[in-house]
Amino acid sequence: MNIPKLQINSTKAQISLNIQKPVQKIEQPSANLDLQQPKAIQTMKTTKPQLSIDTEQARADVDLKSARRRIEDFATEGRQGVSEGIARRAQQGTELMKIENGGNPIKSHAQQTGRQPYSSLSIKFIPTHGSVKVNFQPGSVDIKVEPQQVINNTTTNKPIQNYTPGKVLVGMQQHASIQIDWLV
Repeated sequence: MNIPKLQINSTKAQISLNIQKPVQKIEQPSANLDLQQPKAIQTMKTTKPQLSIDTEQARADVDLKSARRRIEDFATEGRQGVSEGIARRAQQGTELMKIENGGNPIKSHAQQTGRQPYSSLSIKFIPTHGSVKVNFQPGSVDIKVEPQQVINNTTTNKPIQNYTPGKVLVGMQQHASIQIDWLV
């Protein structure tokens, strides 16, 4: 016996998607760099040191006198000799004047003038201690530095940005369908 049959055929719907991807380009230009560093202002003030060494007395002690010093010494010695000579002659004149008081002034005068004085033997250190005079005044250095500010004229550049948005196109590739048949 034939029983009728129901036959159903269906097809599914299919959607098509066409996708265009978005494009984004970003460029960052370098900054325009303009930096300047002026030199610092530096001032320097110096005072020279002074050193003075006076060796005149030490040179005189070892008989290396300057002409001026020798002349001064000879003049002093001459004045002293003249003074001593005047005093001695005045004393001898006074003794001769008072010859009536007794004694033999002529004999004693001859003995005093004819005898050389004894020289003393002793150790002498030359040059004498402290005969070299040293004077030192230290110098100084005064340094002043004024730093200068940095001149910054740097400019930044904005990024360059290009954006193309993406697209999605939706379409029907296949429509849905249903077929129903009776089979006998």
